[in-house]
Amino acid sequence: MGVSDLCPAWVTLKIYANSIGLGRASLPGAPIHALYMTTSNTLPPLSYKNAGVDIDAGDALVERIKPLARKTAREGVLAGIGGFGALFEVPKRYKEPVLVSGTDGVGTKLKLAFEWNMHDTVGIDLVAMSVNDVLVQGAEPLFFLDYFACGKLDVDTAAAVIGGIAAGCEQSGCALIGGETAEMPGMYPAGEYDLAGFCVGAVEKSKILTGADVKPGDVVLGLGSSGVHSNGFSLVRKCIERAGANAPATLDGQPFRQAIMAPTRLYVKNVLVALAQHPIKALAHITGGGLLENIPRVLPEGTAAHLVKGSWPKSELFAWLQATAGIDDIEMNRTFNNGIGMVLVLDAANADACAATLRASGEQVYRIGAIAERGSDAAVLVR
Repeated sequence: MGVSDLCPAWVTLKIYANSIGLGRASLPGAPIHALYMTTSNTLPPLSYKNAGVDIDAGDALVERIKPLARKTAREGVLAGIGGFGALFEVPKRYKEPVLVSGTDGVGTKLKLAFEWNMHDTVGIDLVAMSVNDVLVQGAEPLFFLDYFACGKLDVDTAAAVIGGIAAGCEQSGCALIGGETAEMPGMYPAGEYDLAGFCVGAVEKSKILTGADVKPGDVVLGLGSSGVHSNGFSLVRKCIERAGANAPATLDGQPFRQAIMAPTRLYVKNVLVALAQHPIKALAHITGGGLLENIPRVLPEGTAAHLVKGSWPKSELFAWLQATAGIDDIEMNRTFNNGIGMVLVLDAANADACAATLRASGEQVYRIGAIAERGSDAAVLVR
């Protein structure tokens, strides 16, 4: 029931007139119906579209996304894109499933995506930052949801970004079952957007990795990164700005921009194989804070990781960043992954066999150090 069902017509008109600041006092002597007619005839109609939100574009994007999401379907998906909520059933092969969740964004790497018009791989970054974190607990990523926000929706750009998200999910065996596309006029500069993602995984309760049994003498293995991944880009952008026209044409055999924007490596499938075959004690995803701050997160109190400098190769990319920024090794190792994207800790007797399994899967594996008792030094030493 509306206002007009309860009030005389003139009351309804007076309310309308006052709501736009044209009460009877505004035009002395003018009948209220005249005010109503004048106002309604001179002001153009407003729609959501001319307010800046294009529902048709949003619908077109959903249609572009649906086949991408279908390619990521896996065991457990009950309902995906299109509903108010996505349904997922924990696979019955789990006896005591524990759900593990993770969420992240892409950070200021997006600023380069806007500037260089490179949108097709930042979606992989988005997925990788969450699924690699979930993996650290020993969990298998099950499903992923994304949030894409912009000021004005460009369907082609959004489809490229979400195509990358779908590719990342497919490569890590994770279903893309939902998300949100928000068009918010005035919230973002033209041509820019923001991304966030959320992943849920599962692990048997008895197989959760806590690092509690890590001990001195254990071996530290490092898995090679694909580049900077998605951390440290505020410094990367400053290096690019400082280099200007003197930036190299290529780094590590790739065009400069491709080397900088290389998507975060997805370790999920290969590490899950290794977890099934070898008694890995701990994993650490090397993200913000680099080697120095991420490895201690999985070490028991009283232990430290002693890494051997030069035990893994230094790429042209990281050498260029260090030289351009003019920073020391400590700052490099607490800002960037520096060539190691995932760390594994195992008993020395199991390290070689695990490394062989990972190499057979396509990973670059390096024996980068060992666990020691921690004295008064830092929890991670690289020397």
